[in-house]
Amino acid sequence: MSQVRNYKEAGFDSLLEELEWRGLVNQSTDKERLAQALNGDPITYYCGFDPTAASLHIGNLVQLINMRHLQAAGHRPIALVGGATGLIGDPRQSGERTLNPKEVVAQWADRLKAQIGRFLETEGDSAVRFVSNYDWTAQMSVIDFLRDVGKNFRMGTMLAKDTVARRLNSEEGISFTEFSYQVLQGNDFLHLYDEYGCTLELGGSDQWGNLTSGLDLIHKVRGVDVNVFTSPIITDAQGKKFGKSEGNAVWLDPTMLSPYKFYQFWINRPDAEMESLLKAFTFLPKDEIERLVEESKTNPGRREAQRTLAWEVTSFVHGEQATQQAIDAAGALFGRGGDLGGLDESTLEAALDGLKVNGEFPQAAQGDRLIDLAAATGLVKSASEARRAIKSGGLYLNNTRIENEEQTLTASDFLHGRFALIRRGKKNIAALEEAR
Repeated sequence: MSQVRNYKEAGFDSLLEELEWRGLVNQSTDKERLAQALNGDPITYYCGFDPTAASLHIGNLVQLINMRHLQAAGHRPIALVGGATGLIGDPRQSGERTLNPKEVVAQWADRLKAQIGRFLETEGDSAVRFVSNYDWTAQMSVIDFLRDVGKNFRMGTMLAKDTVARRLNSEEGISFTEFSYQVLQGNDFLHLYDEYGCTLELGGSDQWGNLTSGLDLIHKVRGVDVNVFTSPIITDAQGKKFGKSEGNAVWLDPTMLSPYKFYQFWINRPDAEMESLLKAFTFLPKDEIERLVEESKTNPGRREAQRTLAWEVTSFVHGEQATQQAIDAAGALFGRGGDLGGLDESTLEAALDGLKVNGEFPQAAQGDRLIDLAAATGLVKSASEARRAIKSGGLYLNNTRIENEEQTLTASDFLHGRFALIRRGKKNIAALEEAR
């Protein structure tokens, strides 16, 4: 991925100015106070990640990118993995969360910590510090929690929070467990302020109520004004949030979403989204982003903006090698360069996933005639049409032109001992799996 630049190197007068230009700031405390804090001596800031799933997703990636911008400016990040709050889960817009077993949450917390460490510097003066709120929350008795923390919150303020108010007016309502989440998060900010001098919290815009809970708590019990700011929620073309709760999460873990599919997600974004996505999800300089946006308007067929976006984000998340493999897989699949046999099995399987029929790959066996398979998969209407396609040089097996009308599948035709691809022309492909 392109080098992460300090805001001065990027040509901005302040870090907040760059973040706003990139569309990474939605709500904030007093902007003048926040800008002064970000442009002054290094501060300590934090962002929380609850282990309510086994992986982070691109909604979380926005926060990690914000954290990386601040770290590049010399500020010190704290990544809070919510070992305690992850056992509860923050209130969703609708519907109560299912509580996960403690041992599962602990495993997920370890996985999230390893993921976060790939995106933030772990050495140097501004190295990321990892904490878990379970370490201080678990030590509090119920009485201590109510006396020392709960007494500082007012019901009217808590009930007025957007998500809480929405849930109270819903048919399902909200449990006391999820209602108390904002108190726990507020206490996290207070603890990090006391322990590490943390004066800034980041989060998504749906977290605004939880973020201000900590801000208000610190002001009330310590008499200090700290800062918070949120980033916009990333949505798809239908306006749905990209998140695990919505069932359309774009996971960062390669075992949950392959680098190939991750790359395809970005390269298939429409032209209308290029400006916002390039600004938010890459570290490219302003002039390069403006050039790519203009290019997407004047020469959309080249899709340079999409290819650049896909490369930048995928290489940031999965590394350059995995990104190049994803590009090679797409090229090899359609015969545009690249060797199908050179793709590893997991990349090939991910590239072929969209060719499944009713969730399965059509079956084939050694000895099956290719003309029959072409007809069975719908590439041609009949075996006779397949013969005509072969005569005209338009039918391929694993990107090699079929010359013999009676050719059959052999063991060596199955890539990785599993898959065989028949292609008609440039774009019509069928993937077959060897019958077992």
